[in-house]
Amino acid sequence: MQEKQTDQDQNQTGKLSLWQLVVSVLGAAFGVQSGKTQRRDFQQKSPWVFIFAGIVFGIGFVLTLVIIVKMVLATTG
Repeated sequence: MQEKQTDQDQNQTGKLSLWQLVVSVLGAAFGVQSGKTQRRDFQQKSPWVFIFAGIVFGIGFVLTLVIIVKMVLATTG
């Protein structure tokens, strides 16, 4: 019960932990996100942290794919 209260207090302050941000970005990337998480995200004061995290995730995802493709092509020929 005390833990739920702490989570609610943290959400009302408007600050997300790094873990909450990662979960939100991954949920958005894969298209699956709980209603509770979505409501928490939309209560944030500024979308810039999500935009920045999304750009970083997108760049990391593309670079990972490029590295995998280069490794596969190097082993096949």
